[in-house]
Order: sequence, then C-alpha cells, then structure tokens
Amino acid sequence: MVWSGSWVAERLGVELVGDGRPDGDGELKDLLGLALRRNPKRAHLLVSNVLGKHVPQKPSVVYGTGFELGRRVRELLGDAEARRAVVLGYAETATGLGHAVADGLGVAPYLHSTRRPVEGVARAGGFEESHSHATSHLLLPEDPALLAGDRGPGGPDGGDTDVPLVLVDDEFSTGNTVLNTIRALHERYPRSRYVIVALVDMRSPADRGRLAGFAAEIGARVDLVARGAGTVTLPEGVLAKGQALVAAHEPEPAGATAHGAAGSAGPAAPGFRPCTRVDLRWPAGVPDGGRHGFTPAHRAVLEPALPAMAARIAGALGDARRVLVLGFEELMYAPLRLGTALEDHTEAEVRYSTTTRSPVLAVDDPGYAIRTRLVFPAHDNPADGPGDRYAYNVAGAGFDAVVLAVDSAADTPELHAPDGLLAQLAAHTDHVLLAVVPSYVPSRPHPRVPERQEPPVLPEPLRGPAFSSYAPDEVGWLLQDLSDTELEAPTEEREEAIQSGGAHYAESLPVEYQPSAAYQELFKAALELSAARVARAVGTVTETVLAERGPRPVLVSLARAGTPVGVLMRRWARHRHGIDLPHYAVSIVRGRGIDANALRWLAAHHDPADVVFVDGWTGKGAITRELSAALDGFDGFDPEIAVLADPGGCVRTYGTREDFLIPSACLNSTVSGLISRTVLRADLVGPEDFHGAKFYRELADTDVSGHFLDTVAAHFDEVVDAVDTEVKELLAADRAPTWEGWAAVERISEEYGIHDVNLVKPGVGETTRVLLRRVPWKILAGRGAGADLDHIRLLAEQRGVPVEEVDGLPYSCVGLIHPKYTRGATGADGKAVESK
Repeated sequence: MVWSGSWVAERLGVELVGDGRPDGDGELKDLLGLALRRNPKRAHLLVSNVLGKHVPQKPSVVYGTGFELGRRVRELLGDAEARRAVVLGYAETATGLGHAVADGLGVAPYLHSTRRPVEGVARAGGFEESHSHATSHLLLPEDPALLAGDRGPGGPDGGDTDVPLVLVDDEFSTGNTVLNTIRALHERYPRSRYVIVALVDMRSPADRGRLAGFAAEIGARVDLVARGAGTVTLPEGVLAKGQALVAAHEPEPAGATAHGAAGSAGPAAPGFRPCTRVDLRWPAGVPDGGRHGFTPAHRAVLEPALPAMAARIAGALGDARRVLVLGFEELMYAPLRLGTALEDHTEAEVRYSTTTRSPVLAVDDPGYAIRTRLVFPAHDNPADGPGDRYAYNVAGAGFDAVVLAVDSAADTPELHAPDGLLAQLAAHTDHVLLAVVPSYVPSRPHPRVPERQEPPVLPEPLRGPAFSSYAPDEVGWLLQDLSDTELEAPTEEREEAIQSGGAHYAESLPVEYQPSAAYQELFKAALELSAARVARAVGTVTETVLAERGPRPVLVSLARAGTPVGVLMRRWARHRHGIDLPHYAVSIVRGRGIDANALRWLAAHHDPADVVFVDGWTGKGAITRELSAALDGFDGFDPEIAVLADPGGCVRTYGTREDFLIPSACLNSTVSGLISRTVLRADLVGPEDFHGAKFYRELADTDVSGHFLDTVAAHFDEVVDAVDTEVKELLAADRAPTWEGWAAVERISEEYGIHDVNLVKPGVGETTRVLLRRVPWKILAGRGAGADLDHIRLLAEQRGVPVEEVDGLPYSCVGLIHPKYTRGATGADGKAVESK
C-alpha cells in the first residue's frame, strides 16, 4: 500500500517519526497522511484516517476510536472522578471526537467550542487557535455551571467537589491551543486536574517538556492520553516551499473542477432536484450536538431513537451499495451516530466524513491524503461573512448515495442553490438524501445558578470581506459597522464645530478625499521609493516585539493608521518565523480614551500581558499619553506602543526614529482596507457598544490596500540582514523616550501664535492628515527635504496652502491647522479656505 503522506514527504522533506516502539513509524502512518494547506498558516496538514473529517472512514471505526480513548480516560481517573468529569471538545474538527470520548467516559456531560455565535446565549469563555484557518472559538454552555470547577455541595458522591476537565483535540502538536485554553479557564474556573486527549501526540521534544512546567505553574495535575505518538520533522524553509508547491499545482484561483483546483463546480441542470428529504423524527429536546452542552440524560434519550432513524434512512437508500454519510462542519456527532446505526441496518458499505471550512490543496495521487475537493458557498449565514466551504475525497470515490446531515440553521437557500453543496454532490453520485437535525435552541439559564448582572456579551470582531477589504485572518476589527449611517460633513463645517467646542472631531467624518490622477501617480512613485525602507522598519519593530514581549504577542493596532502596520507585522512574523499572531484593531480617541469595551473583549479572550498596541507613527506623542492614561483602570495591559516610525522620540519600541514617508499615510480609507476613521457619538455608540466606523465598499475600484501590503512584503527577504543588525543594536541601546517632538510642538505653537498644541501636527503622516481632513493654515518643511514631501507639496498646492521652509525641525515637516477657523477665516490667498 502507498502511504498517503509520501507525495508531500518526497517533495518537502517532511517526515513522520514514531515514538520509538518497533512498529511506531508504521502505526503513525496508519493513523495519518499528509497534505498541503492552501491557507499557508502551516505548510503541511496532518490528515487523520480515523477522525472522519477529510478522509471517509467506517463510522464504527471513527466512533470506536474516540470511545476507546474515553475508556482510557475513565481508567486513568477512576470511576469516582470520571463521574464528576466534564469533557470539552474543539471546533470544528474535534467536535465528534470529543463527544465520542464523553460517551466512553460513560456519564460525563459534553461541551464543544463553536465559531457560531448564538443570540441570547451568554459566553462562558473563548480563545484563539492561532494556526487555524478560522481562529476564534466561543464557549456557549446552556448551563453556566457546566465548566465550573465546583459543581455543587458535596458533589454526586457527597465528597470532593473538584471536577476534572477533559479537553479533546484531534492532534496535540505544539500544545499551545490546549494549554492556553486551560490557562484561561483555570483563571475563571480553577480545578486540580486536567486530562488532554488527542488522536496523536506530535509535540517536538522541546514542547514535551513544557507540559510538566505548565502543570506546576497553575498548580494542577495535567495528564495526556493519545492513540498514537511521534514527531513531525520539518526542514528549513518548509513554509515557503509549501507555498510554492501549492502555487505550482493550483495556478488558477477560479474556474475549478472537483479534482484539485479552486473554485466551484458548475451548476446543476435547470429543474433538477438534487436531493430527497428524509424525515429523521429526531427526538424532541435532544440537542443536535455539544455546542450548548450534551448531558447523560440527553444520551439516554438519543441512544434508543437511533435505530428507528437509521431505518428511515435505509428505507430511502434503495439498492445503494456504497453510501457516504456526510456531516456538516461542527455537526459531526449526530451524523456519526446515524452512520454507526446505519451500518447495523443495511448491507451497504457505509462511510462517514464531514464538510469543513479549511482550504487544502487536492492532488489526485495515491500518495497524497486529499485526492479530490468539492468547493461550495457557505450555507449557514456564518458570523464572519460568506466564503467557500469544502468536502474532500467525496468526488470520484465511487459513492452511489450520499446522506447529507445538516442542522436546520444550515438548511438555507444557499444549500439548495445551483452552485450549492446539494447540487455539487448530485454531480458525483446517483442519489442524494438530505437529513435535517433541528438546531437546538437553549432555554433560560439553569435554575440552580443565580443570574448575575454582567455586561452584555460583546460581538465578535468584524472581518473582511464583510467589513474591510483585508483578508479575514489579517485583522479582526473590534468596532461596530456604521456603514449605513450618514456621518460625513464638509471639512470647513467640521473644523468650525471642532474649534468652537460645538463638536468633537470623532463625532463626524470628513468627506473621503478622492485622489486626482496626478496624486495617485505620486502615491505609486512614493511606494516604489520607500517600500524597502518600510519593510526594514516593519522587520525591526516586529523582531523587537518578539524579543521583548514573548514568542506570540497579540497585536492590537490603533485604528486606522496603525492597522496596515499591524497587518505588515503579522505578515513579517509569519514570513520569517512561520507564526501567526492574532491581530485586532481598536479605536482610541484623543480626549475620550480607548474603547473600554474593546479592552474588555481582549481581556476575555487573551492574557492582557500579551497585548502589544501598534500604531503607524508618533507625532508629538498625544496618543501615547492618551493610551497610558486610558489603561489606568484596566489591569494587565502594557501602555507601551510599538510604532513603525518614532520621529518624536515618544516610545521605546519602534522601527526607526527617522521621519520619512510611509505611503499608507498618503491616503485615507483606500490604503486602510476601505475603513473610515473611528466614530464616537453618544446617539450611535452606547455604553456597551464598540466604537464605530464605516466600510466604504463603493470605493473598491480605487482600493490600494492590498497593493501597499504586497509591495512592502515583497522586500522582506532583502532586508533581513539589515533588520537583524539593527535589532541587535537596538536591544542593547538606551531607547528611553526623549519627547523631543513634544518640546518642538510647544515651541512652534507659541512661535506662530497658535497657543494650542492640538493644532500643530508634526511629521509626514500627521501633516498629510491635516491636508486631507482638516483646514490647513501653513506647512513647515525642513529645509532641503526631498522626495518624501512631494505628495505634501502637491496637496498643499491643490488647497492653496503655503509651504514654508525652516531650519531646526526634528521632523521632515509640520502641518499647522488654521488656528481660529470659521468659514469666514482667510487662507493663504486672503480668501476662505476651501477643500478641492
């Protein structure tokens, strides 16, 4: 037999090495094959042969594997502790596996994490899975006490009430996700014992040593139970090689067939009914899975109902001889148990697998684990917006019937559309059956747990393409979408209202400046001129953060100027080190502080000590001071900001202290993911809301956000040596803030009779903002400043603003806002200043 990992192993040099037993290598290869990810968070994908996700397998094998692991956990804990245990599985891959482990334990309630927020269900926690295609997990138990370490007086045995928590994932690779989950839950629900369960333990020797140290750190016992064990050996540069290999085998991004290419198959023939519905008669009150909890009482009702449901499916199959029961993303357990029951009610050969969010390259080769791929639109109205979904090893597998099991939330028009999953399946099998399991709707909070007055659950971050033109994994926006609200006002009206005290600048938006053809050409030239310089600064600030703030910091950019920088820092970390850093964007408003609800969300999902705030540049340091003051009431957050450029000497973590042109400062939303600056207005932003912003979808034709990122990132390799040298020097240097910029701003404010430092905007970036969004009075340019100020000169000319060359500036230029603006105030030409 050809091993289904040999194709990848031969081309990338990836090796699976067993745990040292005589047949350890062979057993590991029986459990796992290899494939390549289309989403390059990791080059390789370990493809389980017994999980029932990517590779169709006998339902009895899939269920039996998890059940047996549950039996082993029961032996480890002993009967008394097993009866108190709670099992937690990971979405989406391990939801069915975790449920089977809970069944093996016998009497354990089960909960799995989910990526589907459910209205009205309070969140009991959440966490990030950094290497995953979709990173955010929610914990939504119907009974808030389910995860508690103490489940009531005396416990079921009248003795020790400490509840062991059993965490189940398909693989234990670095251990980061599981250990971070334990750490987060332990802070809220401390307990003395945890058990980690996985199909395979693939930790490196270095990672193996962390488990004992972690247990000692939290003061709890942490055990590991796995079906198989070994390591993955990855050669140098495997991520880049994997990306190149994917590109070589999948050059066309669209126009696909089911075999190995991206995109969707063609629509079904007009009028063709692609499926037959099967009425399961799912037992009332039994949840469709463990999203909100699944108890032994639920199990007691489901088990005797399974044979009758399987009989109804068997009756609709006719003479089918090879049948696939296909589950749906997180809905793994219900179709798995239908499959095991169907094996007992038909002579047909039954296999089981599920659809998935994860994009994986398909190669039709016996030495590759993913032979074929079906691509279809999401059909459950996902919270993170529409996107492609996948079914692997279904097309071409010889199934003459497919039973598709979905929950009722996913039984939508998109499922039945001409390019939907049902039509895709109908093109590859003679008979498609649709079995719909009713989506479970949780009841009111459990009566034995008193309801607490807590802040409402905050929504999950907004992501592209639903909000912003950035890819969904590049940044999560902790903002509310105000795209349908009219917020723009003429520049002159805004300036008069702001300076008269009638309004705050964050209560409205300027009309988006749309660059002229000449200005667009200037942007392109500026980008070409400075891309390598920006790349070097990105590398320097990222490496400094990684060196000083730990191996996996959480990047939190200050929207919106900081967001392109945060995306670039994330790209550098992935490109240079193969790590995916969580990245969010939050709002901070001068004079109003940072978005407190965004901080509350971050604290609920991450260790605040891991958060690194990111901005584009410093001017006089006002935001630096604003952030420091705003964090006084929040424990654990470090107020230090990491910036690309720090010409004002306001921070100690920076890419450079030179004041040079950062091309993302040249434009507004069209270089920042089509997102407006943030909005804070009492009638739009309530006490429990995120600050707001708009997504300018209508400007997509002029969007250069991706072009900016790609152009800078293309220079990463060439600046590596310079970055390494620079970081080494910076880490050994005195980088204490000098606040040189603040002193210069105060001097200029008095010298020019302005008497308000808020109207003095130092640096290339801030001066650009003055010309784009405020009413400018004068521009001070450092004598002899060159091409970095070409776009400043052009904008100043367009707005009739004088550019005055001066000596002794610590910046390339300084923008002065009109100090006493009313619509009757005069500009450079003696007339009212007007935007053009």
